[in-house]
Amino acid sequence: MRRLARWIIRGAAAWAVVLGAPASAVEPVESRIEALLARMTLEEKAGQLNLISHEPILDLDSFRRGEVGAVINFNNAGLVAQADRLARASRLGIPLLVGLDIVHGYRTIFPLPLAMAASFDAGLVRRAAAAQARESAMVGLNWTFSPMADVARDLRWGRVVEGLGEDPWLTGWLTAAQVEGFRDGGLASTLKHFAGYSAVLGGRDYDATFVAPTEVHDLHLPPFRDGIRAGADAVMTALTALNGLPTTADPALMTGLLRRQMGFSGLVVADWQAIASLMKHGVARDGAEAARKALAAGVDMDMTSGLFLRHLPEEVRAGRVPEGAVDAAVRRVLRLKFGLGLFDRPVVDPDGAEEKLLRPETRRLAREAARASLVLLQNREDLLPIDPAKVRRIAVVGPFADSAWDQVGPHEGTGQEWDAVTILAGLRERAAASSVAIDFAPGCSRVCDSRAGFAAAVEAAAGADLVVAVMGEPRDRSGEGSSSATLSWPGLQHDLLAAVAEAGKPVALVVVGGRPTELGDALRQAQAVLMAWLPGTEGGPAVAETLFGDANPSGRLPVSWPRQVGQLPLTYDTLPGGRPHIPGTRWTMGYADESPLPLFPFGYGLSYTRFAYGEPEIVTPHVGVGDRYDAMLEVRASVTNYGTRPGRAVAQLYVGQPVASRSRPRRLLKGVALLDLASGETGIASFRVPARDLGYHEPDGTPVVEAGTYLAHVGGDSLATRSAGFTVETGWRGPPGSDEARR
Repeated sequence: MRRLARWIIRGAAAWAVVLGAPASAVEPVESRIEALLARMTLEEKAGQLNLISHEPILDLDSFRRGEVGAVINFNNAGLVAQADRLARASRLGIPLLVGLDIVHGYRTIFPLPLAMAASFDAGLVRRAAAAQARESAMVGLNWTFSPMADVARDLRWGRVVEGLGEDPWLTGWLTAAQVEGFRDGGLASTLKHFAGYSAVLGGRDYDATFVAPTEVHDLHLPPFRDGIRAGADAVMTALTALNGLPTTADPALMTGLLRRQMGFSGLVVADWQAIASLMKHGVARDGAEAARKALAAGVDMDMTSGLFLRHLPEEVRAGRVPEGAVDAAVRRVLRLKFGLGLFDRPVVDPDGAEEKLLRPETRRLAREAARASLVLLQNREDLLPIDPAKVRRIAVVGPFADSAWDQVGPHEGTGQEWDAVTILAGLRERAAASSVAIDFAPGCSRVCDSRAGFAAAVEAAAGADLVVAVMGEPRDRSGEGSSSATLSWPGLQHDLLAAVAEAGKPVALVVVGGRPTELGDALRQAQAVLMAWLPGTEGGPAVAETLFGDANPSGRLPVSWPRQVGQLPLTYDTLPGGRPHIPGTRWTMGYADESPLPLFPFGYGLSYTRFAYGEPEIVTPHVGVGDRYDAMLEVRASVTNYGTRPGRAVAQLYVGQPVASRSRPRRLLKGVALLDLASGETGIASFRVPARDLGYHEPDGTPVVEAGTYLAHVGGDSLATRSAGFTVETGWRGPPGSDEARR
């Protein structure tokens, strides 16, 4: 088992340090667990495996009877305190796990995870997660159903906004940062959704997934491995069926792969009603069979179906479920509770809890995160940043300039629209500081189904020196259950943009939404384009500061930006194919009516300054296994800021194996280096890649690194042209699930 995963089970003292529990409370954890288990009835054991939601009809006595082990959607300190107090009044007095989906904040709302991924900054992601956790803990939450470690490859899938992009390395790096940040702030974390959940057919949420075994190991599992190494407390099953078998009833996946191969020893929780859904999947006749299959697969806790509570005691008595299997699941629940220090911590005090939310330091960090997430896609003739000496009046148009609720986005915890500073409000405040006038004419509503307001928007544009158009998708086009067959902006927004562009004034387009969308003629109509995502509570000031140049954009695309929805799924790490794409050539890989290439590549993003990359230098020329070889690939390259402003370079290392025993992606991201450089300054981007990470997996999970020639590419996006070759002197294979190389 990996060192960083073991601390959850045997290192409850680590949580004691974080949470301030007395050392004496954690020393005899296993003894305390066994003592509790010995006193439990079967019904009380099943109760510890039962997670309920706060619903209009709630049986409060179920807490006193010991029938509830965890809760979700108890969203304020009063509700949490009431439920936990009742649970502690039960015969055994076991406290509750109190969970919620802290996807991008509890009350202070940060940019959504896909936007945070655009920062390419693991340190910032960790600090943001810690701040979100601290705020959540103020009201008594102790468990989050986050991060989402699914690698999102199809932008039609609504939940792409909850993930960290299309690349397994970036997703894993930032997943680990979130796990560490949640722990820093006092929350247990949950990796979801195991496994292959993002590969749903047609991008349709909840549809089936069919993934080749090699793709499971190379693409979908690495972020979960990284999260487990970082100390993730729980793993959530996927709602979907992987290759014909629902994950919640798949022992080969949940026990054989997750626990045995990957070494995870924490808590496995089923997703919402996932156990009951086994009947809808057609693999269980009734609730009792669904409960049996889920427990046998390796599920420890049932979320909201109540089937474990209703059926496991009788199933054990009838001999259809071993009591030892129930005991093992209860032990994992209790270990997490002891590890969090819940037995030695008082019930949360609701008095004053709300006053501890939206603290100034949390809002400052949310603004920093929003700034770091912004991606400058286009800036013809250096239209941005705004120069107050030339721009004295700005026309702000578009339905999302003053739409606070859309800016907050989905999965908002308890975030409120009145907490958010809109883009319009941010621009007004920043423009006033430079004595720049702002005229606002939205042009249409957020559904943009009428041209009635177009004339006012065009009039404002004609009278301005600059137009800032804020357009894109509303919040309900992103998130769970919000998959979409199109990537177009709703309504008549493109017509509105065309109308204001015809006024003849320069246009800076700010795109909002949870994913890239079809831009069409917008790149021609707007000289500058800034992707703002759904930027959260402090998104307005962050956008305004960036437009005015107080902040230099440094965000990079964590997904490839398509030209049209018909290209999906579209990712940078494609296989070469037998007939690679040649523009203008019919008999090569592509389309008859559109380029197969993205509009903007993965890793892309502009700055108000410019960077030049030097040739990569291979520091470790003899990579391989054994004393004579380097177990770590080291690459470095110079990066020079040759522009007139200070800025952040996001140097990216990609590695490819041109010739191998199987066709491999042309290049794969393997490292990121952030360099803050003054004008004229040169820095060195340094990368270290474990040699074992240069390989691939066989269908059974066997890791393989082949001897041979490889290429390292360094640059500012996935099209990096600077490259250098190196050789892996000796190849190796490892046992399935291992991280260690062997001959």
